Amino acid sequence: MSDIVIKADHLSKVYKIYERDIDRLKETFHPFHKRYSRDFYALRDVSFEIRRGENVGLVGKNGAGKSTLLKIITGVITPTEGTIEVTGRIASLLELGAGFNPELTGVENIYMNGLLMGQTREVMDTKLDDIISFADIGDFVNQPVKTYSSGMFARLAFAVNAFVEPDILIIDEALSVGDAFFQSKCIDKMRSMIAGGVTVLFVSHDTFAVKNLCQRAFLVQAGQIVMDDSSKKVVETYRNMMIDSRRDDEQTKTDAFEDFLNIIKRNQQPSDVSIVLPITAEGLLRGKKIFDKNAEYQRTQNGRANFDNVQLLNTKGEPIAEVVFGQEVILRMVIKFNDDVDFLGMGYHIRNATGIDLVYTDSRFNGMKAIFDAKRGEIYVVDWRFKVELRQELYDIACVISIPVEETMNYPVVCDFVPCAVQFNVVSPNPYLTLGGGYVHWHNDLNITKVDGGGTP
Repeated sequence: MSDIVIKADHLSKVYKIYERDIDRLKETFHPFHKRYSRDFYALRDVSFEIRRGENVGLVGKNGAGKSTLLKIITGVITPTEGTIEVTGRIASLLELGAGFNPELTGVENIYMNGLLMGQTREVMDTKLDDIISFADIGDFVNQPVKTYSSGMFARLAFAVNAFVEPDILIIDEALSVGDAFFQSKCIDKMRSMIAGGVTVLFVSHDTFAVKNLCQRAFLVQAGQIVMDDSSKKVVETYRNMMIDSRRDDEQTKTDAFEDFLNIIKRNQQPSDVSIVLPITAEGLLRGKKIFDKNAEYQRTQNGRANFDNVQLLNTKGEPIAEVVFGQEVILRMVIKFNDDVDFLGMGYHIRNATGIDLVYTDSRFNGMKAIFDAKRGEIYVVDWRFKVELRQELYDIACVISIPVEETMNYPVVCDFVPCAVQFNVVSPNPYLTLGGGYVHWHNDLNITKVDGGGTP
């Protein structure tokens, strides 16, 4: 039995473009079949094979033909030329709400989509609770989907498609409308599906997600696959294309340079590192409901101590979800002890949407600080102050507290680990920081010396 699940052979998709609406009618009824249109190739002579269990990313500019290709694979549209062969059950997220009946409730649409994908009602009965739990849209699941926001559509659509056990999962930017926490859940679910042998086709403008999630990638340009290679090589080629494209726009370069100068001036302003945020009972409870809800996801606890709240604050003590590149912030951990603990360490990870750890630190790296001789019922507040120098993306902060059982602290006992304690978005007016090749922008002390013709500084 062949392990090829998708085979495209010289696919082309041609659309007729009319300058005026009346031209369509004139061409249809012209006695000598005169053309009033021109051909636009959304796809041109595309051939490839995808094997079972492969995870393939598609990258390219808007209008390159990525979505057209996925629609042909899923049977939404037919090719003008060539053939497509697909083996197995397909689950796809091409457009929000596609396949949903707006008059039906979320639950009714779950069953309807399951039946359309070949599942029996009995099977969907066993999956219903998992789908509802993953979508996490509350009582809206019993309301008509015409009342849903775009985020709710994305949540329910992904949950349905992920839990119907597809052979092939196709996603086209549908997750971009979800919040950071939901995107992280989706990435984790996609990873588990890939590990289980599901073939994944993933379209995203987040090239880091493509590189980290996919082994192979297609670079699509002007309706053709111009590169089929490892995701790392394809993504690097695409980034270089985007940078070259930006360089061709003189106005963009001018604006970017002005923004860059403004960022330099702003970051050169001294910060008051002596500020200590006040601690109030009201402040410690702020945002707790959101934290408790997010913390339920894949949390690990042993009961001896736990995070009662985690907050991301600015230097005025105000909760924030958006951070400007270069801004100083405070990550506040509220830790409650349920048992006497002699020695407790703490730390945090900053992760991108694909779950890759970009930044990690803990109390070992900060003067071996820790909480000593804590008693049952006590509450401690731990503030981490740092400057955010990450590229413009969405991020999660995972938090951990643990009890070292050796002097080397190599084998801690985890008291509480929250994979998604805080989500935040980094924004920057500087496009150079968006196009850069990394997530973390390392601080350097830079010295430039002009050397005269004789070689003497």
